[in-house]
Amino acid sequence: MRSNQICNLVVGVVLAAPVASQAQGVVAPAASTAAPVAAAAGVPDDYVIGAEDVLGVQFWREPDMSGDVTVRPDGKITLPLIGEINAVGKRPEALREDVQKAAGRFLADANVSVIVKQINSRKVFITGQVTKPGEFSLVGPRTVLQLIAQAGGLTEYADGEKITVMRVEQGQTRVFKFNYKDVSKGKAIEQNIQLKPGDTVVVP
Repeated sequence: MRSNQICNLVVGVVLAAPVASQAQGVVAPAASTAAPVAAAAGVPDDYVIGAEDVLGVQFWREPDMSGDVTVRPDGKITLPLIGEINAVGKRPEALREDVQKAAGRFLADANVSVIVKQINSRKVFITGQVTKPGEFSLVGPRTVLQLIAQAGGLTEYADGEKITVMRVEQGQTRVFKFNYKDVSKGKAIEQNIQLKPGDTVVVP
């Protein structure tokens, strides 16, 4: 009789072990959901928030405070209850921290994420003898040759040998030369520089 009781006890312990593991497996993931995440899919590594960018500000379990906002020309965004917050010049992670800190005055457990929905502040410009002169969004890497292609190519009156790229850095304007004929033939390819926000390509 005593032998059967011991046997049943051992079996009960063996069977209970997997059940306990399963229960722990269910509880563990729940803890990880508490960490706020600032998502920014497809955003350049050097991206900082600029005017006209569209951001998604999400408050966990607070749908009335969540939504998309557009950065105003004065560099600020307006959020329900919180009010105005400066956004321009900050990385999304830094803005998330500022919003979370401000929300802490009204919410006991503020959990915020900032998502970059649309980048409108990073632009390059091309003017002169191209098919479609104007401004173009610069979301990813782009060279002078790629921008010319995006603008529809040179017109028949363009002087492809005297194209310039104008760039303002620390208040000073730098000028880079670009010879379309050479670069398109694989020559002087160092002239085909990667563009930065604010660059202007001039095609005479």
